[in-house]
Amino acid sequence: MRQFALLTGFALLAACNGPATAQPGRQPFPEPPAQPTKAAGKEVAVLSGGCFWGMEGVFEHVKGVKSVVAGYAGGTAATADYQTVSTETTNHAETVRVTYDPSVVSYGRLLQVYFAVAHDPTQVNGQMPDEGTSYRSAIFPQSQQQRELAQQYIASLNRAHVFDKSIATKIENGTFYPAEEYHQHFMQRHPDHPYIRRWDVERVERLRTRFPQFYKQ
Repeated sequence: MRQFALLTGFALLAACNGPATAQPGRQPFPEPPAQPTKAAGKEVAVLSGGCFWGMEGVFEHVKGVKSVVAGYAGGTAATADYQTVSTETTNHAETVRVTYDPSVVSYGRLLQVYFAVAHDPTQVNGQMPDEGTSYRSAIFPQSQQQRELAQQYIASLNRAHVFDKSIATKIENGTFYPAEEYHQHFMQRHPDHPYIRRWDVERVERLRTRFPQFYKQ
């Protein structure tokens, strides 16, 4: 669980120690399942992969993404606040809601970024230094098509042995609830925070170097 200290008026994360993110193998990262081209518009992906600060930071730099909101999913509205979620008794996961233009970036492509650079999908009930079910790897499909695409892609990643261990990501049901305002756009507003510098800057850099064609400033 993250430990917070008061800094510049916000409850901010103190640096802590933990395992480094597992890296994919040397082979090219598998392409996502093919999808038909869609018209311009708005669609939503809801993804969990550890601390929502870094997840939000990564997807804010993906071309075609219109907005990213940090929040919680998997539990109830009554327990969707940071203090309660941190007790690890709510079944909530720290989550991001990604609104994107499907004519620019597909759901499958977002999944590729999610698995390849945004987090370590083999880690169970934790992510990097953070431990607990609220930091689990999970996908909350917003349609049956999204569910099927996620299932297909997880299966293809396991078949390809891209990682040293099997994918731990679960496909779950649950409503998304936005997090407190001080968590929103945290990486943008606090780029020099110790946790951001230690754990999250490298996630965005992996996006830029591994998928430069999908990266935006």
